[in-house]
Amino acid sequence: MDLFPAIDLRGGHCVRLTQGDFDRETVYGDDPVAQARVFTDAGAPWIHVVDLDGARTGDGANREVIGALAASVGTPIQTGGGIRGDDDVEELLAAGVRRVVLGTAAMADPAWARSVAARHPGQVVLGLDVRGQEVAVRGWAEGSGRRLLEVATEMDDAGFAAYVVTQIEVDGVGTGPDLETYGALLDEVETPVVASGGVGTAEHLRELVGLESGNRVLAGVVVGRALYDGSLDIDTALAAAGTA
Repeated sequence: MDLFPAIDLRGGHCVRLTQGDFDRETVYGDDPVAQARVFTDAGAPWIHVVDLDGARTGDGANREVIGALAASVGTPIQTGGGIRGDDDVEELLAAGVRRVVLGTAAMADPAWARSVAARHPGQVVLGLDVRGQEVAVRGWAEGSGRRLLEVATEMDDAGFAAYVVTQIEVDGVGTGPDLETYGALLDEVETPVVASGGVGTAEHLRELVGLESGNRVLAGVVVGRALYDGSLDIDTALAAAGTA
């Protein structure tokens, strides 16, 4: 299972939110490139970057920082937040980002999201952020009225490189991932699934590694706050995920 250490950007700083609440923000640093190099030097296979400002407003406020990350580290960058149209996708891929994550815009226009995935095979991910089982949009501020399994099965033939599925209720809390939800996804869809939210210990990572349905296992896991607050160090996390 690939480990995706996370860098969440707000105002150009590395931050983490608790349960997606913009009023519960912790700032962990003002040099995202230096943080990315820490993950790269440890051997992380990916870095997951979220433009929180962009996710909320759609303006791509941290696009310059994301470009600097892609240009400065050899580790592939997967990024989402504020991607609302073709120009955003093209700009990020041209800047060296390996995979873009579509969220709010994909929920608003699934046909467009399918077309992006078809035009950029292996480079487009569908981000499904859920509160309970409802998919949330606009930086987790609004509900879509759609349920996770409904959307995931409907889009399963679209050719997305992966689904990144974040359980908002445990994100940034460290109490453990939503194993039931990820297990249900492995049962129902063929698209690779990357888990996100709730990881606070190495044991949580091992639990995710152990999930299996038939011959299908999780493709990866995004870990954020635990790597910043000292609950997990990057080397331990890589080993527990089976990446190292």
